Amino acid sequence: MSETAEAQTTAIGRRVAAPSLDAGNAGDELVLRLSGDWLARTVGSVEAAIGSAAKGDAGRGVALDLSGIHRIDTSGALLVERVARDLKAEGRAVRIDGIEPRDEALFAAVRRAMDREPAPAKPARGSPLTDIVADLGESVVAMGRELVAAVGILGGTVEGAVRRATGRTRFRGAAIVSQLDRMGLRAVPIIAMMSFLVGAILAQQGAFQLRRFGGELYAVNLIGILVLRELGVLLTAIMVAGRSGSAITAEIGSMKMREEVDALHVIGLDPVGVLVFPRMVALLIALPLLTVVSNLAAIAGGMFALALYSGITPASFLQGLQSSVDLFTVFSGLIKAPVMAVVIAIVACSEGMKVGGSAESLGAHVTSSVVKSIFLVILMDGFFAIFYASLGL
Repeated sequence: MSETAEAQTTAIGRRVAAPSLDAGNAGDELVLRLSGDWLARTVGSVEAAIGSAAKGDAGRGVALDLSGIHRIDTSGALLVERVARDLKAEGRAVRIDGIEPRDEALFAAVRRAMDREPAPAKPARGSPLTDIVADLGESVVAMGRELVAAVGILGGTVEGAVRRATGRTRFRGAAIVSQLDRMGLRAVPIIAMMSFLVGAILAQQGAFQLRRFGGELYAVNLIGILVLRELGVLLTAIMVAGRSGSAITAEIGSMKMREEVDALHVIGLDPVGVLVFPRMVALLIALPLLTVVSNLAAIAGGMFALALYSGITPASFLQGLQSSVDLFTVFSGLIKAPVMAVVIAIVACSEGMKVGGSAESLGAHVTSSVVKSIFLVILMDGFFAIFYASLGL
């Protein structure tokens, strides 16, 4: 029996010999001689033929002769190994001959992958109460793993900073400047526009409610304190988590899919130091600066809205702002920015490192990165509010 096809030509002009299969007898043994190129784009034509040829003479031993194969990749090796294992499962003696020395590592890797035990099936659930407890336990374990991964990334980043500070690793400022440009400078227009609109809406609604009590002028105090202590940094962090955090996850995830992260390991570089460190440093610098831009834009939006809606002049607005805002009000919001920057960077990078080999995995982890980052940013803001309240500030 033989399977032949004419030589194919690839898109780049390199000729590919179509895979072929010849069956013969050697004593009491069935010999299957494989030749040509057994690659992912070619083995489909002989996948069915090799299985049927091997099962043609049931009860006899089978020898797979690979000496005629020119090139073979993972798909071809997987097909050969799968056929060999199927025959062994039927109780037939199988041997594989003629593997080139250069392909030994490929076949060894395929065998290791096939020898891995499949994940155990989840046990059948019982009552709704046990289901709730089991789901809670799985969530706690998952949270523990997330925490361990986050601590690992943070530790690797701190180690990278120490190595650069002590001169053991070269400091690459260009990588940080590039990330600053993408995460900071290019985010200024959207941050400023969003904050201006939010400040204007907040001022208009505050003035509308306070007008009933004759305290319309106090809308200035409302804008100044609320924006500088809470809304400015919170809106900026949420926008950065959605804009820059998702980009970080997508970039690192794409590198994982293309095995670039593994390549860094192979050449002796730490992926955390190369990929995570510049992005975290850039976020630590960019987020406080963007918070300042957000605060100024929100206050400008409030001043503009109050001038149109309530007739409060810019001079009166600035005078009321000066009387209601002190240095603590200004810095109480800015202090949160570096903490939120670290949280966003850790979540985005850890989710990127978890990406598998499919586009579906990349999309899922990008979504998870944004959701987790926004949730943790709001949670951190709540912790700061409780902390300030406990100090009476």
